[in-house]
Amino acid sequence: MQKILDKITENPIIPVFYDEDPLRCLDILQQCYEGGVRVFEFVNRGPKALENFNKLKSNKKADMIMGMGTIKSPEEAHIFLEEGADFIVSPIIDPQIAAVSTVKGKLWIPGCMTPTEINLAVRCGAPLIKLFPGDVLGPNFLKAVKPLFPGVQFMVTGGVKLEPSNLSSWFSNGASAVGVGSSLFNINEIHPDMTIASQLRHSFSFINEKQ
Repeated sequence: MQKILDKITENPIIPVFYDEDPLRCLDILQQCYEGGVRVFEFVNRGPKALENFNKLKSNKKADMIMGMGTIKSPEEAHIFLEEGADFIVSPIIDPQIAAVSTVKGKLWIPGCMTPTEINLAVRCGAPLIKLFPGDVLGPNFLKAVKPLFPGVQFMVTGGVKLEPSNLSSWFSNGASAVGVGSSLFNINEIHPDMTIASQLRHSFSFINEKQ
């Protein structure tokens, strides 16, 4: 579990993606890898989630880890951990999901929005908390809440943008990682001269310079 946690904090931009089309999934995975991504989160948001997760898992590079997001029940956690997910991410806190993950020896990243929820997640054994939705909570929330939970790390997901100003606001206020979705996968609509890979390389470079 610690190796997975270290991998996340060493590679702190995590694409969060789902699509029904397996070929598009594989293309996105390859573009992300070329951009420097070594931690990828596929999400359980459609009927092809399990099938496409397995395709991605069997085609990923050896130095990439892959987690499964939008896990909302212990049954879902069991299924995807049995299929080889390196970690699971939830938008909620469920002690039963924590128990399944503990038995499997896998990292569970629960979603939290309040100090009470964070405290419950920590009591369930979570060393890394998903702050969600990030654009609703804002960087100042992270700055205020982080000192209350020494030793706990935070991954921000939801509305994170790859512009330097947005990344800086999160990492300077205590984020250990960020999950990115539409701001990455629709990058060509925002910046026609950029690809997914080039945007990721630029963003990783910016973070490395600031650390």
